Amino acid sequence: MTVRWATLLLVLAACSDVRDFRGTWTGPRVGDSPVLRAGVAPGAHAMLAIDRIDTHGLAARLTVDGLVSDGACVSIEGAEADVLSGMSFDGSPLRVYLAFVAIADGNGEALVVVALYDPHRVEVRVLRGGAAPIYAIFSLAEAG
Repeated sequence: MTVRWATLLLVLAACSDVRDFRGTWTGPRVGDSPVLRAGVAPGAHAMLAIDRIDTHGLAARLTVDGLVSDGACVSIEGAEADVLSGMSFDGSPLRVYLAFVAIADGNGEALVVVALYDPHRVEVRVLRGGAAPIYAIFSLAEAG
């Protein structure tokens, strides 16, 4: 009986190992409501190249058509040390990271929310308020 529990725990740990999400992810903007696509073209795509990832943080590069090209996207250290590191929402992501990325339009940075899901998929939300708002959701799959 003990061996079964140990095996089950190992399988569960392997299923949620965030290091498996390293690599390049691409996909389209999703959501048909105009409020979900503020500041981003309806047919825009995103690419997230995850260079480093573990349960303590994320380092990646983000490209979004018309917004940012290969922008540094590093999780916020304070959020990783706070209860925000355990943030969850509908769909029960395995892990959520908060980061900022510089937007090329000169109107400031945008908040990037990276959510990892099982089975192997990633959602990226890009948000910015103010005079040049951005709100976009991208559903990403591993680039093959």
